[in-house]
Amino acid sequence: MFRRKLSALEYHDPASFNHNDETEYRNFIVWLEDQKIRHYKIEDRGNLRNIHSTEWPGYFEKYLADVCCPFTAKERAEVTDWLLGLGVRLEYGDNVEKYNKISADSLKSSGGNSKPSDHLTNLDVSNQDVKAGVSALANLLQIPRHDDYLVMLKAVHILVQQRLSTEAIAKANESKAGIPIALDQNILGFDTGDATVNEAARILRLLHIEELRELQTKINEAIVAVQAITADPKTDQRLGKVGR
Repeated sequence: MFRRKLSALEYHDPASFNHNDETEYRNFIVWLEDQKIRHYKIEDRGNLRNIHSTEWPGYFEKYLADVCCPFTAKERAEVTDWLLGLGVRLEYGDNVEKYNKISADSLKSSGGNSKPSDHLTNLDVSNQDVKAGVSALANLLQIPRHDDYLVMLKAVHILVQQRLSTEAIAKANESKAGIPIALDQNILGFDTGDATVNEAARILRLLHIEELRELQTKINEAIVAVQAITADPKTDQRLGKVGR
């Protein structure tokens, strides 16, 4: 859920980041403060950097209060998202000209015909019923809470478009058509003495065979691709030989 912001901040491994891993999370907080937020002076970051201290949670709570985070340390997903958002804002503030140039170039390359298509801007997010509905949707979709309900609603909108659209669901539900196999006709090669265990072993054996077949198919495709390259040499008549 944090991949885009992590990528924008050039975090070393946004795809595998796990905010529930305590050691990784503490290292991440130190990195974020050192590299992006920089709220404390360098000499004041010692407590936060001491990630193995039993008092670190207390230091972290103080840090959240100092940066005016609206969430507590127990609300880890919300805190992570909020701190990443802060990091993105500060990163943009430090490199305004760079990112404005990128935006201008993008607009120019699109012919300047880009038009806003945000249908959420006219929604009254101050309405209590709207707030309750947005919160319920965010909880259902496991989207971190944000102090701006419009931001949360936009996140819901993006997630629904990307993951829950008819096309996305159809793609996710695509499966290979297979031929039913009678397990009792599959020779296991050994007997565990338990019919249930034997059946499970047959299933695992078939799955393993299927994986090997897929691997062999990929190997064959790679061989064909290499042969397609090497089978088309260029002739250098000056050298009187064939070669690259």
